[in-house]
Order: sequence, then structure tokens, then C-alpha cells
Amino acid sequence: MATPVAIEPAPPAERPLPVAAVDIRASKPYVLSRATLRLLSFRVGSVVSHVALDLAGLGLGLYGALALRELYYGHSPILWGLLWDAETNWLPFLALVTVLVFWQGGLYDARERRAGFGRVVSSLVIVALLTLAFGLGTGHEFGTFGIIPTTLLLTALCIGLFRASYDVLTREAMRLIGVQRRAILAGEGEHLLHLYRALGTGRGGIDYRFVGAVTTSKVPPALPALGQVGDLRAILGEHDVDELIVTDSDFSERELLDIVDTAHRSGVRVLIAPKTTELLTQRAEYVPGQGSPLFELRPPVFVGTDWLIKRTFDVAVSLLVLVAGLPVWLAIAAAIKLTSKGPVFYADRRMGLHELEFGMLKFRTMKAGAAELQRELEPRNEAGGALFKIRDDPRVTAVGRVLRRYSIDEVPNLWNVLRGEMSLVGPRPLPLRDFRLLEPWHRKRYLVLPGMTGLWQISGRSNLSFDDLVRLDFYYLDNWSIWLDISILARTLPAVLTQRGAY
Repeated sequence: MATPVAIEPAPPAERPLPVAAVDIRASKPYVLSRATLRLLSFRVGSVVSHVALDLAGLGLGLYGALALRELYYGHSPILWGLLWDAETNWLPFLALVTVLVFWQGGLYDARERRAGFGRVVSSLVIVALLTLAFGLGTGHEFGTFGIIPTTLLLTALCIGLFRASYDVLTREAMRLIGVQRRAILAGEGEHLLHLYRALGTGRGGIDYRFVGAVTTSKVPPALPALGQVGDLRAILGEHDVDELIVTDSDFSERELLDIVDTAHRSGVRVLIAPKTTELLTQRAEYVPGQGSPLFELRPPVFVGTDWLIKRTFDVAVSLLVLVAGLPVWLAIAAAIKLTSKGPVFYADRRMGLHELEFGMLKFRTMKAGAAELQRELEPRNEAGGALFKIRDDPRVTAVGRVLRRYSIDEVPNLWNVLRGEMSLVGPRPLPLRDFRLLEPWHRKRYLVLPGMTGLWQISGRSNLSFDDLVRLDFYYLDNWSIWLDISILARTLPAVLTQRGAY
């Protein structure tokens, strides 16, 4: 029979929680927003099409070079078998190397960032050199080294022609079916008008449809005023928008941060026509525009392949730890049950992704009814900011004290990871009592799944101030990689074993 789960009520709030559940957009991560999924489908189709065209150009270039060699030496008639022979010998190797080199060279980037014909030629030169080196290293008999430059020339012409034709055809097709970038501009006065004119009618072969402007100044008739910056959340909720393009000349750094945060929460890309944006440049990526340079401000969340890699890693590691440590977890459950009254598990209400509550599962470490005693213990709180910590908490059981000391009580969080409510690494989810005390600037940490461990745990844990902990969260969001996750996990175990900052 399953062990019952205790859900202890949170203490009364000092100020009300935000009604995040009312906004349906807040219930889904950025990666699942309609605009992002639409963009992802176009990107996948574009990459697949370009890979197919490049491989077709490679095959034709290689076949053409082989055919010319046979004509030059008059060895045999030109037959389709020549292509088959090349395919069984060299074409698989060439195809793999070509795709990898082209990918590294930015030839599969989005249309507006994609490198041109010059990069195709330089990438094919690298492929040719790698092929030559591989052939010489394996003792392959080329017959004539002239086959390499001939193949390079013919392949470059074929791929260049195919890619140019693709660009023309897809551009016309998108215009025919009405594909547009729905954009909102944000700015004031002359800066806004200059941006509007400089952007022109489109970018990267896709036409703009300007929904309107977020401004307090007069705008041309073709650019209706939608409201002010304070109305941005409602504006983005009312309009289906792909991009928000901002002039940073008209906003303070705090306003820019709020604008970016609001747009990303609504699944909208943010591009900026900058002067200087020191607080945001670490997340900036240049986007070539027509007449006005734009920088995209990437959301501090994990999308596309990043999200897939992180989620796969989370599930694989969680299953491994749960299954491999099953005897230990059963022994801990027995110790809890035999030494104190109450259930084995405790579902602590925490604030998760997009400020939505969930039950974070833990081994119970406190006596029954511990939540009711917290108000009496508030004057003894030893932590600053929004945290509540007491070094010798009288509510903790003897077994619970050991579990807490080594953070073993948090192992059941792995079930939350499997359910998609948490990640192995991320900002630590706060109890509702602590969440109510957050300042507005702290809440950027809720754009991603909360984690079992993070930079908090390996950087002093309870010895740091709360503002310092939040800054560590922001660093993690802006610098994430799967290797950073692995590094944090590897450093968490020594931090736990040495009991650094834990109580």
C-alpha cells in the first residue's frame, strides 16, 4: 500500500500571491508558445531542405568530376555506375564531413543570419583538405589529384545554384501564402519614427506587418498606438505577435529589463536597436537588418535542442539514481516510520515555473504539525531576505537532522524531476512563505524549471545573503550549458559531504 503524503498548509501571507494560474500563457514554457513552435517548424524545414540540396549538389559535383576524368582519359564510357561506385566509396564520408563543416560555418542558420556563397566555397575548401588528408592517411589511391579541385569547383557551382534557387522560390512562396513577421515597435518620438523607416518592409526575405507601437508620442497612421509600456502585458495578450522591436534610447535600464521580461513571458522575441545596453549585452546576438542594426535578446530559458538535451539528461540521471539507490531509500523510509509519528513523505508547497505552485516531495524530517509552529519561531529566524532558517530547529526529528545535514531528505525531488515539475539543476524553489517576500527583480528566476541543486548549493548555501543567491541564479540562467549542469552536479556532492552552509 502506498505511503500517504502529508501536505502541510503554508502560513498566512504577508501580501497576496500573484494570480498566475489565471493567465494561460504563464502555464506553458517559452518553448511551447505558438510563435516559437511556428518558428521552429520553419527552421526544421529550412535546415532539412538545405541539407538535401547540399548533398544533391555534392553528389552531382562528384559525379561530374568523375565523368570529366573519364572523358579526359578515355578509359570507359560515362555510365551511371560511376556515381554508385563513388557512393559506396567516398560519398558517405564526404556527405558527413560536408554537413558538419557547413553547420559549423553557419550555412544552416536562419535565413537572415545565413552565410552566403563565399562561405560555401571556403567550407568546401576545408572539406577538400580534410578529404585529402584522410585519403593520404589511409593510403587511398586517388588516381589523379586533379579530381579534388574539379569536384570542389563543380560542387560549389551546384550548391550555389541550388541555394540561390531555394532562396528565390521560398521568398516568393512565403509572399504568396502571406507569411509575415508580426511586429510591435516600442519607443518614443523621432527615435521610433527613424526605426520604423529604417526597418523597411521586411528582413531576410520575410515581410513585416507592423501591428502597432507601444508609445506615448504621435505615430504615423500605418503604425497605430497600442498603449504605453505599463500596458505591454495586456497588449501582447491581445495581439498575435512574433517580435517586439525596441529603441533603447527612450527607456531606462530598469524599464528595458521589465520590457524584455514581459515579452519573454509571453513567448515573444525581443530585438533592440541599441546605443548602449550594458545590462543586456551578455544575452545579445546580432541580427542583420535593413537600414538598422538589431540585436536579439535571448530569453533566459532553454528552447529547442537545449531544452531536449537538458530534459533527456534530467530523466536519465533521475531514473538511474532512483533505481540504483532503491535499497537505501527503503531503509531511510523505514527509519522515518519507526522513529516518529506521521507519513514517510512530505509534499512541501513550492513556487515553480511561471510562479505556479507544485508539491515538492521530500522525506519527512519534522514532527507532525510543524507548519503550525513556524509563526512562533519567526523571531528566531537566522536567515536574511526571504529565507527562513534556524540552525537548531526544535521541530526537526533525530533522523530528520541527519537527512537534512547531508541533504538526503531531498532525494524524492527526483520524482518531481520525472514529472517535469523540476530539473536536476536550476534555481532552488522557494516555499510560499519565502516567495511572498520576494522583490519584483527577484522573479526572473521563475522563467525556468526549479532545480534540486544549483549554484546556491555549491557556493556557500545558507552562508550567503538572499540577494547574492538570486544573483547566482541569474548567472546560471544567462550562462547555461549542459557542461555547467554536469559541473554543478559534480561539485554538489563534495559540498553536501562537507556540510558547507547546511543546516
